[in-house]
Amino acid sequence: MKIKPGAPALLVSLALITLTGCGMNDSSGSATPSGSAEAPLVGTSTSRDAADAVEKASSELYDLIGVKGKGSESRSGVMECEGKDPATYFKVFHPWSFYPASADQLDEAMERLKSELPKHGWKVVRYEPDTSQAKNLVLTADNTEKKYGVSVVQMKKNDPPKLSLTVVSGCYRVPEGKEVDRF
Repeated sequence: MKIKPGAPALLVSLALITLTGCGMNDSSGSATPSGSAEAPLVGTSTSRDAADAVEKASSELYDLIGVKGKGSESRSGVMECEGKDPATYFKVFHPWSFYPASADQLDEAMERLKSELPKHGWKVVRYEPDTSQAKNLVLTADNTEKKYGVSVVQMKKNDPPKLSLTVVSGCYRVPEGKEVDRF
């Protein structure tokens, strides 16, 4: 899945990630409600390789949606790990949208994600309407093995209706002698 982020989508995704965090607890490796714990350490990687891995996770989520539709074309990005040296540690995020072939398939797509994610190593930690006027349904899940979090917002009132997804990794450490490549 290739991605070309629009400025508004990127800003919304960064705000979402900043507010929710990855949601996994670093010390125990277990999922906690998003935003309540520091992002876990994933391991050592270049930012390009980490971005490829998070985009692969997004592709797997696309497959789990299980209804006909189209995914947006966007690329992943790199951001700092809160409280860690920005020259050494980084997280990657991948914002994208899913547009079902028919708007009435949005509920089916969310239900499929809610039921399929746990079968693939994800723990759903939130599934409820948000506090917006639109009362968008929000699904947040963590994958403690891969150390990824995902937020899915069902936007029925958008034109066109869509699911807005953001996958975010835990913190990576750049390999010795390498620099964090910010994109």
